[in-house]
Amino acid sequence: MFDYYAFIILPILIFLARVADVSLGTIRIILVEKGFKNWAPVLGFFEVLIWILAISEIIENLDNWVCYFAYAGGFAAGNYIGMKIEKRLALGHELLRVITKHDAKELVNDLKDEGYGVTFLKGEGIKGAVGVVYIIVNRKKIDNAIKIIHEHNPNALYTIEDVRFVNKNIFFTPNPLKRKRAAIRK
Repeated sequence: MFDYYAFIILPILIFLARVADVSLGTIRIILVEKGFKNWAPVLGFFEVLIWILAISEIIENLDNWVCYFAYAGGFAAGNYIGMKIEKRLALGHELLRVITKHDAKELVNDLKDEGYGVTFLKGEGIKGAVGVVYIIVNRKKIDNAIKIIHEHNPNALYTIEDVRFVNKNIFFTPNPLKRKRAAIRK
């Protein structure tokens, strides 16, 4: 008679346990990297607790090869899911550096109108004068900032760098005059 628990239910439970503990581990590592160190011990506790439960079932069922595949599959899926969760959380800040050959005054003004803290410098590139725009952006707002850049100059070169620490959180304060300026421009 086929043992449903040993070959179906147990592997599914092991798979889900690995997905949970590896996802927690992935998020824990990213939180430490981003400076959210207070959460790391809490996530680490649950990560290891779940891992101990999963590995104890593997050890109790050493002759069940299906559990090995469930364990490995859960590890792989946990990495993927952990990265997806972290991307949705979008914790921390990014430095967005824009280099443009076009006049960046309008781009800078629109970014300011949208509430982004912007620093603009004039520079010299390999083919002449350039504008360099620095924006420290909350990761949840990065797509909107890139959209604004593309509206002004789809050919602008931009880089995105991870920012480990920001000492002030003044980088997104919507401008109440934004709508008035936008209406005047049109």
